[in-house]
Amino acid sequence: MTAPNMFIVYVNDAPAAARFYGDLFAMEPSFESPHFIAFDLGGGVQLAVWRLDEGEVDRSAPRTSEVCLCLSEGPERIDAQFQAWKDKGVEVVREPYDAVFGRTFVMADPDGNLIRVAPVD
Repeated sequence: MTAPNMFIVYVNDAPAAARFYGDLFAMEPSFESPHFIAFDLGGGVQLAVWRLDEGEVDRSAPRTSEVCLCLSEGPERIDAQFQAWKDKGVEVVREPYDAVFGRTFVMADPDGNLIRVAPVD
C-alpha cells in the first residue's frame, strides 16, 4: 500500500513562503528552485511551497486544507505556541479554543493558507 509523502502549499512567492515556513517551523529547505521549495519533515515526508503561474493563487479563495502542527505538551504549550507566533506577526484566523479533540488555534500564511496547532491524538 502507498501513502502520501508530500504536501504542497500553493503560494504567490515561493522564496518568501519558504522563509515564512522555515522561520515558523525552524527548518531549512531540502530542495530549492525558483518556484518550488521543499522541506524534509522526516520519515520520507515533505512539505513544499509551489508558486503557480502569476496571480493563480487567489488570497480571497476559501482554503479547504490546513498544515497542522500537533504538540504533545498539553494546552499550556499550545497557548504558548499561539503567543509566540502572534508575537512574530503571523495572521490570527482563530484564537485558541477548546475543540472536541482538545486545545487548538488557526493562523494563516501570507497567501491565506491555514496553519493549525492541535494536540497529538
